[in-house]
Amino acid sequence: MLVRSVTIPVIASGGVGNLEDIAALAKTGVQGVIVGTALYENRFSLREALKVAGDAG
Repeated sequence: MLVRSVTIPVIASGGVGNLEDIAALAKTGVQGVIVGTALYENRFSLREALKVAGDAG
C-alpha cells in the first residue's frame, strides 16, 4: 500500500462518493481526502464527513 511505502503524507483524490469511502480511506492512514464533487452534489455534509473520518481513523 502506498501509505506504508512512502514517508510523505498521502492525500486521496477522486472516486469518493459516500461516507463509507471516507471511512475506508481513513483506516488506511491517508492524511487527507478530497471530496469536492460529493460535497457539491450534497451526498453528505462536511460535518458528516469529518465525523466519519475521525471515528474511523
